[in-house]
Amino acid sequence: HALVGSADGKKFRNFVQGLAFEMLVNQANRQLQKMTDRYLLLQDPDNPLEFSVLDGYQGGEIRSSKNLSGGESFLVSLALALGLSRMIGGKNRVESLFLDEGFGSLDEENLEVALQALGEVEGTCRLVGVISHVPALQERVANQIRVIPMTGGRSRLEGPGVTRRA
Repeated sequence: HALVGSADGKKFRNFVQGLAFEMLVNQANRQLQKMTDRYLLLQDPDNPLEFSVLDGYQGGEIRSSKNLSGGESFLVSLALALGLSRMIGGKNRVESLFLDEGFGSLDEENLEVALQALGEVEGTCRLVGVISHVPALQERVANQIRVIPMTGGRSRLEGPGVTRRA
């Protein structure tokens, strides 16, 4: 009755979502541990669909996820995305992961950390697509499709597998 006692099923829905979120936080923490020893995600006991971040470099301070810098936010988001891709099993597999920007908010050290994490994902036969203008990232990615701006609001694509159509 404590879990399914509401007429609209909200209690049960929140309970099940909380379990799934707990699994996601655990998977994301596994990814974070590979990237850095600084952060650990903690599920909020009062609101099981939210998390805080334990910052090991700030004396174990527990921070709201809303107070992370751009680079910190990017690393946590990347860990969550990689954790989610690992959670999906059976016939439903995540075969590709596309990241749109966020790399500009990373310092050189965290950029290296993110690239290593993405390299591990790519090594599991998944396609990793990165959309970025960061020169250091462009230098590191071997296979690129470049978008070349042209006049009149048009663009041209260049890269492996790109062919021109009339």
